[in-house]
Amino acid sequence: MNDTASPFVLTAHDARGVVTLTLNRPASFNALSEGMLGALEAALGNIATDETVRAVVIAAEGKAFCAGHDLKEMRAEPSIGYYQRLFERCGAMMLSIQRLPVPVIARVHGIATAAGCQLVAVCDLAVASSDARFAVSGVNVGLFCATPSVTLSRNLGRKEAFEMLVTGEFISAEEAREKGLVNRVAAPAELDDAVEALVASIVAKPRKALALGKALFYRQLETGIETALADASQTMACNMMDESALEGVQAFIEKRPPDWKR
Repeated sequence: MNDTASPFVLTAHDARGVVTLTLNRPASFNALSEGMLGALEAALGNIATDETVRAVVIAAEGKAFCAGHDLKEMRAEPSIGYYQRLFERCGAMMLSIQRLPVPVIARVHGIATAAGCQLVAVCDLAVASSDARFAVSGVNVGLFCATPSVTLSRNLGRKEAFEMLVTGEFISAEEAREKGLVNRVAAPAELDDAVEALVASIVAKPRKALALGKALFYRQLETGIETALADASQTMACNMMDESALEGVQAFIEKRPPDWKR
């Protein structure tokens, strides 16, 4: 995958296999217009079939991470059919992030509101600037953030998520970390370093183990404990037969660094 530029999403791929997708509608606070959704769908589709990719970072240009759906665009075509297609399309894009075989990290600065907050929540990991703020603020214009509520309630405690949904109020980056929406918070000047520290830790691990683990992690969250444990046992058995795991265990026994063929 080569570095590319689209009108809506910039794509960069480094030598380690780390892909950075940068939302590129700064004048509109990176609102998820149909063009933006299409660009994200295309970029994520390319990543899903590229076995050289090891991790993905979703970042943004301008003053904000993402202000949610493009309300002006939505208001221009007020029909139930249009809204159903739009929200289904956005939901499919969000699910494609979860289904990628590699970890996806949100690099958040400025505001992340409504579907922008949903985008943070659906990423596997998130690192936020200390000046970032988060809200599911649709209720402030009479639109309950139903689709963001699905991923938000899978990150936060129920009462914490519901409070955000019914008040539309902002929470700070530190509150987002305490509530489980983001993993780490860094000063604005140190945000890239904080993201890189997480990326470096990920790319040092075998890709196959992470892919098996990520898929299992999300499957088991949606099942009962007996089914989840059976699935996890099978996943670990398959993982243990992989060359990377066999080498890692042997290296541990021999007290040496593993020689992984990633």
